Amino acid sequence: MRIGIVCPYSWDVPGGVQFHIRDLAEYFIRLGHEVSVLAPSDDDTPLPPYVVSAGRAVPVPYNGSVARLNFGFLSAARVRRWLHDGAFDVVHIHEPSSPSLGLLTCWAAQGPLVATFHTSNPRSKAMIAAYSILQAALEKISARIAVSEYARRTLVEHLGGDAVVIPNGVDVDFFAKAEPKPEWQGDTIGFIGRIDEPRKGLPVLMKALPRILAARPQARLLVAGRGDAEEAVEDLPEELRSRVEFLGMVSDEDKARFLRSVDLYVAPNTGGESFGIVLVEAMSAGAPVLASDLDAFAQVLDRGAAGELFANENADALAEAAVRLLEDPARRAELRERGSAHVRRFDWSTVGADILSVYETVTDGTTAVATDERTDRTPGLRARLGLARD
Repeated sequence: MRIGIVCPYSWDVPGGVQFHIRDLAEYFIRLGHEVSVLAPSDDDTPLPPYVVSAGRAVPVPYNGSVARLNFGFLSAARVRRWLHDGAFDVVHIHEPSSPSLGLLTCWAAQGPLVATFHTSNPRSKAMIAAYSILQAALEKISARIAVSEYARRTLVEHLGGDAVVIPNGVDVDFFAKAEPKPEWQGDTIGFIGRIDEPRKGLPVLMKALPRILAARPQARLLVAGRGDAEEAVEDLPEELRSRVEFLGMVSDEDKARFLRSVDLYVAPNTGGESFGIVLVEAMSAGAPVLASDLDAFAQVLDRGAAGELFANENADALAEAAVRLLEDPARRAELRERGSAHVRRFDWSTVGADILSVYETVTDGTTAVATDERTDRTPGLRARLGLARD
């Protein structure tokens, strides 16, 4: 199958959507499919052979963050050329409601279109304002996927229609087989995320840290991610700053080793999350997880069975839970075991097959590759996509 995938956000700036698209493309390539990804990127940036640049992106405030998007006449021309050259059996657009390549592709594409919605925002002013523009484009979409029930709810409330829920995928074995790094072990708390983005929750964790260190003086906080390290610790008492180590951006291999090494992974995100891919990665690596009780995080952690939850933005609750877990090796071992079992449902062997079933369902009339067995992998798939069974 010839598959075209559209990434809305700049390939140059790593993020959850970009990682999802990268891993999805590489999963399909391993299966023998022909895959091309169209993404914003500086023209001089080295790209994987399957990625085509749609030109430089610009920073735009979006969904409580700053997204690097690509829109305009030059981008539209590159979209049309990519579609023409690709002659795809199916085109898969991610975040088609964002003002970026996905919307341009909706306008330009002919043939089967699949869209994945990642955003969870019950009060999206951007979606409300752009409803009339989006509606005409989104009517061309053959099937809709949401990465979580909360992303599906945002879609339904703002744009109407429905979607089948297929979560983000992770290569579970890649994380499970990583070798721990000795210098990252020993009463360590881990955090991965953009330091300069408040909704990732590092300020909440920093506020909790003095209480954690008062109970566990030997503990350390390891922070991986881009941003200003000095600004991140400016409210922390000076004598405690040496207990925080900033690693900067880490490679995929080092991220896996990081998660295999820490005693506790903390996700203090404050909102705007539709899924929580880093929680799945942490569980895959066997890290006990402590996360804020966002609805999306609670769903990923099986309502607290596969990881513990604390009250969102409550630094005292975070500190209390972190100290309790650091002092209870048996409980951490239990969370490792439960998390490692729970996370298998997010492996690409399952998630990728479900997405491929959607492709086969919407191309059934043109490529005749769908079968009842494959399309039934996701319960009620054809019904949820609004397609009648043959």
